[in-house]
Amino acid sequence: MPATTSNAAMKLSGPEKAVLFLLSLEEDIAAPIVNELTVTDLRKLREVASTMREVSAGALDATYEDFITRTGEAIAVPRGGLPYLKRLAVGALGPRRAHEVFDPTALPSSPLRRLEHAPPDAVATIMEKESPQLIAAIVARLQPKTAADILAALSPEQEAEVLLCLAKMTDLPAGVLEDVATAITDELPSPDAETLISIDGVGKAAEILNAAGRRQSTQILESIESHEPELARDMRMAMFTFEDLRKVDVRAMRDLMRELSTDKLTLALKGASEELMNAMLSGLSERAAKLIKDDLEVLGRVRKADVEAARREVVQVALRLEAEGTIDLGRDDE
Repeated sequence: MPATTSNAAMKLSGPEKAVLFLLSLEEDIAAPIVNELTVTDLRKLREVASTMREVSAGALDATYEDFITRTGEAIAVPRGGLPYLKRLAVGALGPRRAHEVFDPTALPSSPLRRLEHAPPDAVATIMEKESPQLIAAIVARLQPKTAADILAALSPEQEAEVLLCLAKMTDLPAGVLEDVATAITDELPSPDAETLISIDGVGKAAEILNAAGRRQSTQILESIESHEPELARDMRMAMFTFEDLRKVDVRAMRDLMRELSTDKLTLALKGASEELMNAMLSGLSERAAKLIKDDLEVLGRVRKADVEAARREVVQVALRLEAEGTIDLGRDDE
């Protein structure tokens, strides 16, 4: 190797050689290499690329020899090394992870950022074993809402002690703080385990029971009712909603109307669709139906909770009459 090439190689650090090597490759060749690097490695390359300017062709030759143990033809390093490296990272890691690497303020994998996104009660369960001073030091670095949610999960006495310590603080030992935060996050579930998917369990169970047919759903509900009567009631309510009454025939509707007070029916019909209104009022005489409509016009504003409560009562009456065999709600018998 010529002396100039050796000297050029000697002047470059390992990270500088890595950046130089990557920048000399085409994106489709460099991307798989970037994909094998850790986030820590990429951050080091980011820092180096942001400060590197021009290098000699000899330095590139020397770098190639270090990587592939042979001399190659000098290739001009693309201008704007940092943007190029960022494009490589986007192609290899995707926009979100690349942003985490190249945005110095985006450090989602840091202990404090993990605490920000972890369930407050899980964090509190781990932190309650620490001293009030250490807890205060941690919550001082969190967003106020996150800190408040975590403290709310502690005992009132511990919550007050932590805030007392926090109010007296003037500075924080950064090294100790990072160690404590790391220790806490190490006890948290994995990030995937922290991701919770909201699900309406009762509603989903009701959908399945409706698909199963009346005979099967009845057997299942009776079994559940022997252990969890309130849950069985909620499932029955979810299986047949107030809006479903529009499917009930006139004969069954007449039987249902006889069981309901005028005040309860009027409140339940507040804000109902025209189709549902007509279906339910078909179970009344023309005069009684007109009186309900007149009452609705002068009823004025009512609380949504009161309307929903009235509708639940109507549905409960309908389900009771069906269970007694008095009416048929028109559901599948299979």
